[in-house]
Amino acid sequence: MSRIAWAAVAAVLLASPALAVPLPSEPLIGRASVIDGDTLEIAGKRVRLHGVDTPESAQTCLNADGAAWRCGQRAALALSDRLGQRTVTCRPRDVDRYGRIVAACSVGGRDVGRWLVSQGWAVAYRQYSKDYVSAEDAARVARRGIWAGTFTPPDEWRRERRARGAAKRLGAR
Repeated sequence: MSRIAWAAVAAVLLASPALAVPLPSEPLIGRASVIDGDTLEIAGKRVRLHGVDTPESAQTCLNADGAAWRCGQRAALALSDRLGQRTVTCRPRDVDRYGRIVAACSVGGRDVGRWLVSQGWAVAYRQYSKDYVSAEDAARVARRGIWAGTFTPPDEWRRERRARGAAKRLGAR
């Protein structure tokens, strides 16, 4: 790609509304709607859970017998069940490239991210945090959630899906 093309891409990214989202200085507190296994909405604001990565909604995993199951959907349902109608407190840490507030969230004083990872519904998102590595190790050893069988790590699954989409678009030309 030429330098001019890269400059144009950079200009578009810098002008992106996602980058303009300010980081709230106060916690977000309220009832949360679950968007997917690691994303909530509180009072109209999207919140990405800090330090965790769950399988995507359309992602499947294999159980111990090799049968496919909708692990991404199950992770979201587990999170929804955990939160119920209780009040969630999210302490902002960052804003991601999609304009979501990245936050450490808790319900009843318990860390939601740690719970997701310890139950095997998420992996520690080591690229951004090492906070939940020990919880992931414990879930893996106990074979809880996605660790009961086999799965593609969510970040790898997204990369593969993007690559297939790009290859399909190139092949259509």
